Amino acid sequence: MRRMHEMSLVVSLLDIVRQEMEKHRAERLVLVTLRCGVLANVVPEALALAFEVQTGGTPFEGARLELTEEPVRLRCSCGKEFSPAASTAATVFSACPGCGEEFGHLVLAGKELYVDHLELE
Repeated sequence: MRRMHEMSLVVSLLDIVRQEMEKHRAERLVLVTLRCGVLANVVPEALALAFEVQTGGTPFEGARLELTEEPVRLRCSCGKEFSPAASTAATVFSACPGCGEEFGHLVLAGKELYVDHLELE
């Protein structure tokens, strides 16, 4: 079941790539760099496998996929911004280094999932 999520992400990703290739009149995809927050619920290995499966036997075959992981950044109700030492989904309940509060933090970064860079020819 887990891989289905990454498969659908890759299908959407390749749609974006096709649109950009048409816009720029490119013929070949060389590299896609994704920025993915720790809280985006993406398994890098499953995403890489889904990309390989979805691009095999297509004009995208041989393109590279790079994933840049975005750490979690939080803001406490006291105003302190911080990044927990461990970056997992549970980090949103990390103690604030300013006041010690563990709940109610605003997530500033770590949920994003977007195309950061395309290399086309």
